Amino acid sequence: MNDQALEYLQRDPDRHPPAHAPGYKTSVLRSPRNALISLEHSLSEVTAPVFDRALLGPKDHDLVLNHAREGLPVGERILVHGFVRDAFARPVRNALVEVWQANAGGRYRHRNDRYLAPVDPNFGGCGRTMTDEHGYYFFRTVKPGPYPWRNRINDWRPAHIHFSISGSAWVQRLVTQMYFEGDPLIATCPIVRSIADEDAVRGLIALLDRAHAVPLDSLAYRFDIVLRGARATLFENRLQGGE
Repeated sequence: MNDQALEYLQRDPDRHPPAHAPGYKTSVLRSPRNALISLEHSLSEVTAPVFDRALLGPKDHDLVLNHAREGLPVGERILVHGFVRDAFARPVRNALVEVWQANAGGRYRHRNDRYLAPVDPNFGGCGRTMTDEHGYYFFRTVKPGPYPWRNRINDWRPAHIHFSISGSAWVQRLVTQMYFEGDPLIATCPIVRSIADEDAVRGLIALLDRAHAVPLDSLAYRFDIVLRGARATLFENRLQGGE
């Protein structure tokens, strides 16, 4: 592998939100005070842990069942699925996809969550899966509820699911949130509004996918994810080693 192939595309500042977004109040104290410095990638950035599918439990991808103790969790059962690809549309194989979320009432199973919605004893709110050879993933869960947060008076978070995706390199690691098509709270969320690019916002919204719903059981939502792509030598009109 040559040095050029080791380089990954830089983050696009026009699509990603700024670290300092005054409308999102907690970003003010935790954002850098000085301009970021671009460094050449080294081995520590272009490699990452290799995950073994055998380490996953049989219910890790099923948030409906993986914490059920004395019944099933309350709420609308849904499937979330999609593809993880890089910026050159190549599938990211064997990527670890971790998710966590609030329950159907909008409350996290966390000791610091003081929202008045009850904790669901049969819902843990976290799971994980891995992409296949085509970059495809899926998991089952219940649709999370919105909840108020102390950003400004009467600010509410839209229903969302947190994602952490670990690709084949540390520079591909992505932590993001998925929203649901048609949610009116998306347009007023200060976190979402910190993203200036409307196309980037649409990329965070999962679309209802009736074709993959389970009849009389679960609706489905499609959420595709794009990670950074590794630069590669151009060969005619294709990327060397590309799909």
